[in-house]
Amino acid sequence: MTEPAVSVQGVSKRFGTTKALSGVSLDVAPGRFVSLLGPSGCGKTTLMRIIAGLDRQSEGKVVIDGQNLSRTPPHRRPVGLVFQRYALFPHMTVAQNVGFALSLRGLDRKVAGDRVQELLDLVRLGDFAERSIDQLSGGQAQRVALARALADSPPVLLLDEPMSALDLKLRQAMQLELRQLQRRIGATFLFVTHDQDEAMVMSDEIVLMQNGVIVQRGTPEEVYSRPKTLFSARFLGEANILSGSVRTEGQKAVIQAGSLLLRSDGAPPVGQETRWACIRPEAIGIEAQTEAETDTIQPNSVRAQVREAIFQGAFRRYLVQAGEHSLMVQQPSVPGAGQAFSAGDVVRLSWPDSAVAQIEDGANG
Repeated sequence: MTEPAVSVQGVSKRFGTTKALSGVSLDVAPGRFVSLLGPSGCGKTTLMRIIAGLDRQSEGKVVIDGQNLSRTPPHRRPVGLVFQRYALFPHMTVAQNVGFALSLRGLDRKVAGDRVQELLDLVRLGDFAERSIDQLSGGQAQRVALARALADSPPVLLLDEPMSALDLKLRQAMQLELRQLQRRIGATFLFVTHDQDEAMVMSDEIVLMQNGVIVQRGTPEEVYSRPKTLFSARFLGEANILSGSVRTEGQKAVIQAGSLLLRSDGAPPVGQETRWACIRPEAIGIEAQTEAETDTIQPNSVRAQVREAIFQGAFRRYLVQAGEHSLMVQQPSVPGAGQAFSAGDVVRLSWPDSAVAQIEDGANG
């Protein structure tokens, strides 16, 4: 079995009487792009700083590249760091910034120069070596910071919300560039963000944190499609959250949520009488209600009325009233994607069994 690139084992951190992390354990496989995701104050940046050695854990161990580095200072850990503020040296050129760590090692000038040029070519700044930092755009400055962090070829790169200062379009472009760069060099990237879309675009795995603990971990699709907690369902994308009494029918769970009958793949836990469920807006189909259709309660199908219709370019969003429930529905707006509806229209909503995700922990959300 491959040894983890980073292994955090039972790490807790206290700041006075405040507990920022509570017994966090996390193994990150080599060559993976893993995002620590969560709201402000959830502990994600504290965890990254402990891995980097910038903060000292109150309990637990940090193992990097097979070595217990729990008490090792930051400059002796095999990690590269990229922060929100890139901390580039304004009095140095681009090449001097990238080669700074190499100069501290006393590397041969020719070898160091070749390495700097290799890194600048890697981040598509090969012609910028002699430029000053104040001549760079935000995206170019970010790429210089990445090249500098990679100068010593660290097996692990830690990135603390490095794109938060960029505008939306540049941030979206840099997300793809960063993902492609990680694949080319094969290093392990541990990325801190509060942006759900950013985490889903770039990550092999998402580690979702709340109140100093990990609440869910998995691929972006797993965490989004099968949230385990109310917090997971609500934080990662939009969700229609419903609850009701639950029973088992064969291999299915059936939840009676007022006037809605939800049928889900997978039986509920034995002895459980109530259950929370999540249905994503884009999983709900919407079509005109015909006069011939009755209002008989059917699993995963309901008569509803459109309250709001919102056009948002690539998709249309509808706020609909289904009995006592307000549901959000999202459908593509491209030609052939289906009929467009207006406020007041009577419609039929339906969704597959696989779209009903049973939530394991409804205690917090």
